[in-house]
Amino acid sequence: MTKEPEAYQKGATTLRRGHVPSTTTDQRLLDQSQDSGWVHTDPWRVMRIQAEFVEGFGTLAELGPAVSVFGSARLKPGSDFYAKGVELGRLLTDAGYAVITGGGPGAMEAANKGAYEAGGTSVGLGIELPFESGLNPYVDLGVNFRYFFARKTMFVKYAQGYVVLPGGFGTLDELFEAVTLAQTQKITSFPIVLLGTKFWAPLLGFIHDTLYTEGMIAEKDLHRLRVVDEPAEAVAIIASDGDNLGASRPE
Repeated sequence: MTKEPEAYQKGATTLRRGHVPSTTTDQRLLDQSQDSGWVHTDPWRVMRIQAEFVEGFGTLAELGPAVSVFGSARLKPGSDFYAKGVELGRLLTDAGYAVITGGGPGAMEAANKGAYEAGGTSVGLGIELPFESGLNPYVDLGVNFRYFFARKTMFVKYAQGYVVLPGGFGTLDELFEAVTLAQTQKITSFPIVLLGTKFWAPLLGFIHDTLYTEGMIAEKDLHRLRVVDEPAEAVAIIASDGDNLGASRPE
């Protein structure tokens, strides 16, 4: 049997084999080496960016209560944190939340799998990347984006909080995006829960011993991140803040 070639997602378009581009849409947008011809194409890019926001808003507007889950795409099935991701997705579903992830493998797949197997709403917000191939099979409601900034808006706008499993640069990017929005009062009640005390301890130590000690953040900023070891604890924190969230969602 011939193996099906991996699919490359470019917005709503699926590409395979020789049609897979060598660069991403985000990369071309941010590329500083292009000549002055960009002034003729960038206004049209605005229309495409607008279309991504419209598509995201239209798809997710009636989603209902939801929680965004982040974590490494490199987590392997069978690992401890993959199992906790599955449990987290299941418990969030049982608590009445839809589960939103980046739609990829690893921690994202785990949370989507838990929601899917529990009969909940499993959402994946995919992104055009050169090293990932579309949404994982546990996503029931998926939107593919070309631009990171459009996608990141959806993670915050349609979620009542974040749960963050161990991850790398992408996970940290989403984490500190939410912390910054909370710090600057763009969102005023938005629980952010870190899963895995041992993994997150060095980062939390840096935040306290360096950022706070050097006066880079305020004392109240130390309490914006809550760390637990079990998915049930994370869900309890999200649920306990639920009564305060309705009037504080970003418009």
